[in-house]
Amino acid sequence: MIGVALPNRSNQLKSLVLAVVAATGVCAAHADTLQKIKATGSVTMGVRESSGALSYTIGGGKYVGFHIDLCHRALADIQQQLGLPKLDIQYQPVSSANRMPLLQNGTIDIECGSTTNNAARQQQVAFALTTYVEEIRIAVKANSGIQSIGQLNGRKVATTTGTTSVQLLRKHQKASGVEFQEVFGKDHNDSMLNLDSGRADAFVMDAQVLAGNIAKSRNPADFKIVGEVLGVEPIAIMIRKDDSALKQSIDNTLRGMMKSGEIARLYDKWFMKPIPPVNVAVNLPASADTKAAWENPTDKPAEEYAHR
Repeated sequence: MIGVALPNRSNQLKSLVLAVVAATGVCAAHADTLQKIKATGSVTMGVRESSGALSYTIGGGKYVGFHIDLCHRALADIQQQLGLPKLDIQYQPVSSANRMPLLQNGTIDIECGSTTNNAARQQQVAFALTTYVEEIRIAVKANSGIQSIGQLNGRKVATTTGTTSVQLLRKHQKASGVEFQEVFGKDHNDSMLNLDSGRADAFVMDAQVLAGNIAKSRNPADFKIVGEVLGVEPIAIMIRKDDSALKQSIDNTLRGMMKSGEIARLYDKWFMKPIPPVNVAVNLPASADTKAAWENPTDKPAEEYAHR
């Protein structure tokens, strides 16, 4: 939701906060985010333009998806917690390559996309409770004849810059001896275009990203998801490191939604029912790992999951 203009006094306070930051050379990223939100009456949400049903744009500056709804729910609780009459939510599109730098430098305050929580990233940022556990899969043209990892030998494989999927492909035991050329897309739409146009023979990515891009393609029947599960990765809302107050607030919201079943109902809304803009369903039921993460809330990194 977008609030009306803040009263003059609040505007003055907001300007003062930003002026102090600029004058001292201290990045807003080092401040307590809840204090920043309370002082400015605003928050900037990092969103993705093509991360399947988790986070995507429907045009006109509008962003929707499972993780965006979860962030809206958490921010509504934060607004109430801080006693703010209104909260101005700004949306900043981010990519796989720039999402962490933009969070660290204060451009965004919370990232609501499709980011994997892993040990390396935990050295730089923090994650809320896992809300989705992703399976990494392979998408191909339906008439390609490709059914498994072994058939990628000598092929071109599309992937998105800044993601971890191809690393999992290379590490998979069935990929031993398989040589392929990576074709990088700047975002998931670009990677899907590489597959659709024939510049790549396969697209390796999160299953829901693949399913979502296939569902909204011109001819969904032209594509299929094949092969082995390359690995599982916990996906979570990303926040700045050592921001314990913000993490606790978001985790409390998510834990409540998990306990009440609200998160499962929200999942069905985005993955099992027709969604905008073309009103086609992704048809991707919640995996056993995702349901387990809801039943026993955790923020453990990918390395603690059993890869298949």
